[in-house]
Amino acid sequence: MARTITKDMLIPEILEMDPYIANMLMAQGMHCISCYAAAGESLAEAMFVHGYSADDIDVMVNELNDYLKQKEEYEAENDAEARKAAGVEPADASSENV
Repeated sequence: MARTITKDMLIPEILEMDPYIANMLMAQGMHCISCYAAAGESLAEAMFVHGYSADDIDVMVNELNDYLKQKEEYEAENDAEARKAAGVEPADASSENV
């Protein structure tokens, strides 16, 4: 199940989901994400302080969620390929252990 970011989430909560997100935020000029004040700010609050509009915030939330979704899909695909290469198939839910 994909993790979801909202504009009301605190910056540290978002960074806990995936540390790479810090790079994405800094690329948008939000270099303060590691300062003590950011610990108590939501994504929306931090972006408003940096002059972003409500529309900009929505775009950023969508981009972050797209990133998380793509990463999750990539990891699931690679996990399935690795299992197949190792000869390990996922457990069949219909089989019963006796």
